[in-house]
Amino acid sequence: MADLATIANKDPAPRTIWPGPARGPRVLIYSHDTFGLGHLRRSRALANAIVGDHADASVVIISGSPVIGNFEFGSGVDYIRIPGVTKLPDGDYRTLNLNVSLDEAVGLRQALILQTAKAFQPDVFIVDKEPTGFRGEVVPALDYLQAVGCRLVLGIRDVMDEPALLIPEWERKGAREALIRYYDEIWVYGLKDVHQPLQAFDLPEEVSRRITYTGYLRREIPPTPSLTKYPKITKQPFILVTTGGGGDGDDLIDWVISAYEADQTLEQPALILFGPFIDRDTRRAFVERIAKQPKLDVMSFDNKIERLMKKADAIVAMGGYNTFCEALSFDKRTLIVPRTKPRLEQYIRAVEAERLGLVRMLSDHNEPRTPERMAAALKALSSQPRPSEVTIPGLLDGLDRVQERLKALTKSAIQLTPAYHQAAE
Repeated sequence: MADLATIANKDPAPRTIWPGPARGPRVLIYSHDTFGLGHLRRSRALANAIVGDHADASVVIISGSPVIGNFEFGSGVDYIRIPGVTKLPDGDYRTLNLNVSLDEAVGLRQALILQTAKAFQPDVFIVDKEPTGFRGEVVPALDYLQAVGCRLVLGIRDVMDEPALLIPEWERKGAREALIRYYDEIWVYGLKDVHQPLQAFDLPEEVSRRITYTGYLRREIPPTPSLTKYPKITKQPFILVTTGGGGDGDDLIDWVISAYEADQTLEQPALILFGPFIDRDTRRAFVERIAKQPKLDVMSFDNKIERLMKKADAIVAMGGYNTFCEALSFDKRTLIVPRTKPRLEQYIRAVEAERLGLVRMLSDHNEPRTPERMAAALKALSSQPRPSEVTIPGLLDGLDRVQERLKALTKSAIQLTPAYHQAAE
């Protein structure tokens, strides 16, 4: 077997520029996916929208998520799964499956990312959230793709974290310097009037001009039905309680269950969706408690959660980016119960969304987490305004704006000649 590093550094064949009958636009998306489902689901939404707008487009997602194969992608989208890593409770990382050191795993991931870039020859490379990737693993690919004229885009969610934590984190990773050096455009998947995630960095004016606020990424119902059998509770108006991937949603689930245990006057039933990453012992304990409550039921995981959200009368969630987009897209009354550790991202988003009248928030940030508070919030859901009752221009225009920018970027790539690329190589 050939040495992986040798393969990764082998010079590619001369690049051929699209368009033309032989080649449509090519987009490579990097999603580091060290924890949860957020980055993967956002990348999937972008990829499906791209091929939906360009019938001849090809999109490859590079992901470390162990569950990427459970999701449905549009025609023209494929993925490459690199070895996974996972975040530990103390904030450190380890390899997910391989019996190798973290440094070895990162080296392997880095080589695979670079080789994919050389073999696929994308016109646009979209990096999700981390300007340098996990532990700098995407930098060699950025160097190579920048040299051959590929357009480089950093895509970030509306809220990253509070500046006091984000600034030192980005300094440690060299993220600000990478932002200035590499990226042709920066897409913020939100609205400037809601939050400006990069405002604290005092970026040069030339970099600030590269920022586009796209609006939130609208979600659609998957074209094919879910193979998951829904509980009987979903045949009547119900509250959907979701914690995304489930790896950090124990507190929310416990709080909801405790509300039903303490208040027998709660009339509307609730379906609790665990997510694929919930701890097994914790899940078992929750299932035992839920079984004793006639107005509660449970599901482990649904890879087409959009259909379940559409069926629900209301949503209770932690307020991660994707769930927030789905709540807006399906116009659901939503109660956000944000986590506040180790990041304030969800809390900041919930505060701003509540200010605008899009959702209501229940937090234990400064108040006790009592069953009575949760029960009262659940009862209030039925009279809460829907997001559509608030008019905010461009709120869900994210995918449309992404399509506009992609067309502009790929059009500029056409102007680069093959001779330029060969010289760069």
